[in-house]
Amino acid sequence: MKRVEIKEIKKTDNEIIARVIRDVLTEHGVNKPGTVFTDPTTDHLFELFEKDKSFYYIVWLNEQIVGGCGVFPTKGLAEGCAELVKLYVLKKARGLGLGKELMERCAENAKKLGYQKLYLETLPELSNAVKLYESLGYERLDEPLGDSGHFACNLWMLKEL
Repeated sequence: MKRVEIKEIKKTDNEIIARVIRDVLTEHGVNKPGTVFTDPTTDHLFELFEKDKSFYYIVWLNEQIVGGCGVFPTKGLAEGCAELVKLYVLKKARGLGLGKELMERCAENAKKLGYQKLYLETLPELSNAVKLYESLGYERLDEPLGDSGHFACNLWMLKEL
């Protein structure tokens, strides 16, 4: 029986979740500059998400960290809009609905914090994630919003909460 837990990030999770993120990007061949792969904040997510009106969830499967997802008030986004960030789930944990569960929890909590919209940036190579985003109501945009610094991401989406 699989035991799943979703918890807020702790400082001790930093190293493992950074490895998860980089492993997933490497698996899909998008381990390159302009993504979270080279973003120095990837190694310090606990500290990054100490910012007001932000949060990051870690998903545990059988007492191992297998993924995460969060919401962040990215610079340059319109009032009432935050960014859904760093949704990554290891291959061995996919197909269990964990990504969907993380996204739904993030949307619920974002709404409680007063956000009306969630924005995200991704890459076409992450096609299964793109399908998930679309199934949960995210719509494609023609150009990026805000200033995430992730210039390699060339697919942008937005959802009304």
